Amino acid sequence: MEIQFADRMQLFKEGIFTTLNNIKKQRMKEGKVCYDLSVGTPDFLPAPHVMEALTKASLDPENYKYAISDRDELISAVQDWYQRRYQVTLEKDEIISLYGSQEGLSRIGMVLCNPGDIVLTPNPGYPIFSMGPMLNDAKIVHYDLKAENDYLIDFDAIDPALAKAAKAMVVSYPANPICRLAPKSFYEDLIAFAKKYNIIILHDNAYSEIVYDGNEGFSFLAIEGAKEVGIEFNSLSKGYNLTGARISFAIGNRDIIQQFQKLRSQIDYGIFLPVQAAAIAALTGPQDMVAKNRAEYQSRRDALCNGLANIGWEGVRSEGTMFAWGPLPKGYTNSEQFVLELIEKSGVFCVPGSVFGPLGEGYVRFALVKPVDEMKKLVQSIADSGMIQK
Repeated sequence: MEIQFADRMQLFKEGIFTTLNNIKKQRMKEGKVCYDLSVGTPDFLPAPHVMEALTKASLDPENYKYAISDRDELISAVQDWYQRRYQVTLEKDEIISLYGSQEGLSRIGMVLCNPGDIVLTPNPGYPIFSMGPMLNDAKIVHYDLKAENDYLIDFDAIDPALAKAAKAMVVSYPANPICRLAPKSFYEDLIAFAKKYNIIILHDNAYSEIVYDGNEGFSFLAIEGAKEVGIEFNSLSKGYNLTGARISFAIGNRDIIQQFQKLRSQIDYGIFLPVQAAAIAALTGPQDMVAKNRAEYQSRRDALCNGLANIGWEGVRSEGTMFAWGPLPKGYTNSEQFVLELIEKSGVFCVPGSVFGPLGEGYVRFALVKPVDEMKKLVQSIADSGMIQK
């Protein structure tokens, strides 16, 4: 029998992460050094009280039934956290839980877009920003994020005809992969732009708890008018180290949230109740672990970025997220070839910027997933590789 697969499957090819993982396995088999800064999985443990809440809930057989909906305690925890953290007041029908922001970004197009509707997405940008709407038959048009604009959206550079035709726009700060923040004034401009052209804003806020140098992450919803134009995705994966537990929230415009809830009721039976218990504990319990992890990420960033600058690799930096982003060192122009050579000569793994869109070419991204002493060792390994020209 000849099986004909859907045309959309042509969009998927073996990604660079699979390639890097295969290289890592082979190097480890051969006993070679591997400093893996490619994948952004936190290496910190969840707080003990969060693990205890999940474990205790897992021992109750009743919690293995369908959740169907979010527990009232979970919604109240999100409301209280947003009020305390961002001074944002939320109604219960402005919140739904998700299996991570990836689920939200991959399915929201089903709620908003008819085939051919235009969604504006960042370039460079995290792949799901474009892939999610594309899988729902939307037409993707990139907007450029350039270093000369400090990686902020240049609204004046977006063709007014395109803006009028656009249905939605994906925006994310603190931004992965470019590791930059946006000031509150930017969000005021964003909301004005959305209102002018009737564009729905989809704001990914996964890294609001990981910002550096005394800056404070905040919510798009804290800006006047935000709920009128869009929603925000906020995740417990990175701030609370619950990556594998897969829980996040879509929050904001009531009409969008309720339509999203309607869609999810057809394809999902609710977040596993012990995971809901862990999320409640994370949001309502002591927050000192969040601050401690943030400080450690900043120390790692300083060890990596300052260390690279000291050996002659200029421009690698991060204002927020658990990553650092920077241009290729002198003498290199192809990011994927550079990454493969860097692995071979130093054992250091990072991600070629080309993964994140055409404007990512010429850059690389590092994940801050090694302690400071390891960062210092891998910087020395890069220096010893002879690839960096001072």
